[in-house]
Amino acid sequence: MIRPRRLRRTDGLRRLVRETHVRVSDLICPLFVREGLVHGQPIASMPGQQQLALTDLPACLDEIARLGIGAVLVFGVPEKTDERGEVALRETGIVPQALRRAKENHPQLVVMADLCLCGFLSHGHCGVLTARKEKGGGHGDVDVDNDATLRLLGDMAVLYAQAGADVVAPSGMMDGVVRHLRAALDEAGWQRTAILSYAAKLASGFYGPFRDAAHSVPRFGDRRGYQLDPANGREALRELRLDVQEGADALMIKPAGPCLDIVRAARERFDLPLAAYQVSGEYAMLHAAARRGWLDLRSCALESLLAIKRAGGDMIVTYFARECARWLQEESSLLSFLRKQESME
Repeated sequence: MIRPRRLRRTDGLRRLVRETHVRVSDLICPLFVREGLVHGQPIASMPGQQQLALTDLPACLDEIARLGIGAVLVFGVPEKTDERGEVALRETGIVPQALRRAKENHPQLVVMADLCLCGFLSHGHCGVLTARKEKGGGHGDVDVDNDATLRLLGDMAVLYAQAGADVVAPSGMMDGVVRHLRAALDEAGWQRTAILSYAAKLASGFYGPFRDAAHSVPRFGDRRGYQLDPANGREALRELRLDVQEGADALMIKPAGPCLDIVRAARERFDLPLAAYQVSGEYAMLHAAARRGWLDLRSCALESLLAIKRAGGDMIVTYFARECARWLQEESSLLSFLRKQESME
């Protein structure tokens, strides 16, 4: 009789035949750095996460390095915003300062910079507007000037590369952004700066806690006029293919959990490194359920990360990065202890 359960009988057997592994080196840790803070400020909707002051950054990066996490993704939260995005181009702005400090303290760390205007524009959208809806909230299409936004993003990319970014990660879903950034970086002499494109970023309800953390809630309308419709998997693959053609070095899909089918389809079609972003809402809902005693945080968080890897993600941007690294270290230490005990017996 065929009995697949034979290889599930003991922990040792299960480890031996395990197909998918989450490694600390797979993880990218997102960081919010806020201008004007003296000390870190907890993010209420994201337990365990903080808006960091610049002075907090070295200690935070020391911990990340000790845990073996090899990459961070930096988001800046400025004190002031404007309607044209000019505040995003300051050499003394919060993101360039954070990038410089990161590379000065940990030159071996892969430092990625999120490249979007939503946190720097007073209306909270991802680009310069050509027309505005009446203020008053609610849903509604917003007309973003794609090409004017590209020009700003090109200048931001060069500024971030000069400040030390190894990778720029455009997240605003502007058409032609990868081609424009590659040209801008190459012309400025930053040919070695890589582009990790948020190639398939879906309009999602799971972004809510992030928008609180980054102070990037749109003041009116919504982002469905430029982010992908969650119903459209084929369109997502088209966006991925276009970014490959434009010269992206790696691709990102966001949000990860609701898009595992797209992650799998992308892995089967494209040979570029593939990242998936486990977003703030995915993180927050697991913490909320665990606090009520409805599930075990550790096992469910690790299971969710395994699912992303199993679907084909090479890299995972996750707010669980530090927790996951600790859990994996504990498991490794326990396994080493048990093996030592067995050898002594």
